[in-house]
Amino acid sequence: MLKKLLKENMGTSNLGWLESRFHFSFAEYRNPNNINFGVLRVLNDDIVHPMSGFDTHPHANMEIISYVVNGEITHKDSMGNSETLKRGEVQYLSAGDGIYHSEHNLHKSKDLRLLQIWIFPPKAELPRLYGSKKFEENERKNRLLNIVSSQNGNADIKIYQDVNIYVSESDKDLEFEIKENRQIYFVQIEGSSKINDEILANGDAMEIVDEKKLMIKPISNSHILFIEMPKK
Repeated sequence: MLKKLLKENMGTSNLGWLESRFHFSFAEYRNPNNINFGVLRVLNDDIVHPMSGFDTHPHANMEIISYVVNGEITHKDSMGNSETLKRGEVQYLSAGDGIYHSEHNLHKSKDLRLLQIWIFPPKAELPRLYGSKKFEENERKNRLLNIVSSQNGNADIKIYQDVNIYVSESDKDLEFEIKENRQIYFVQIEGSSKINDEILANGDAMEIVDEKKLMIKPISNSHILFIEMPKK
C-alpha cells in the first residue's frame, strides 16, 4: 500500500527566523490522527535563516538525526561536542537520560535547510550518544547510501532503534527490496520521482506498507531520503 502525502497538506510554521514543514504533529501543528509512523515520531523540513537558530535546550529519551540539505549547521552540546556540517552531512544524537544542545546557522547570508528526524528509542534511559559523518556526494550519487542503522547494522552511524535510513541523489533507476514485516517512510527532498506507480514532487512524502519492492525512477533532479523500520 502506498499512501501519498502532499506537502500542501502538511503542517507549516513561520517564526521569521525559522520556516518549517511538519510531517507529523509538532509545535503548533496539532493533528491527533498524525502523531507518528511506527517508531518515527518527527520529521521536520526546516529552513533556518542566516545568523539564527535553536538556542540551548534539553532532550531526553529520543534519537535525533539531522540531515543537511543546504547551507551549514553548527552544533554545540553539554557533552562538549562542537562542529559545523554541510550539504549531505549527518549528525545524530541519542539523548538517553538527558542532554542540552544548540543548533545554529551562523552563515551571514545563506539559509540552512535540514531534515530533523526524531525516532523513539527501544527503551528509556539508554546511554547518550553523539556523532556525525561527513559523507561525500559521490557516496550517494546514483546509489542508495545507508546513512543510519541500528547497532547491529552496517551504516557508519549507528543508533539504538531498529531502523535504516537511506539517501540518494540519482538520475538512474534504483530498486530496494522490502523485507517481511517492514515498512518505509519516504521523502522527496528535491526534484521529483516515480515510486512504484506514484509520482512525488519536491517536498512530498509517502507511507509504504505491505509492499515487497520499491522501484524508484527519477524524473528531475531527484534527491530522496527514506526510513525503513519494523511494521507496527
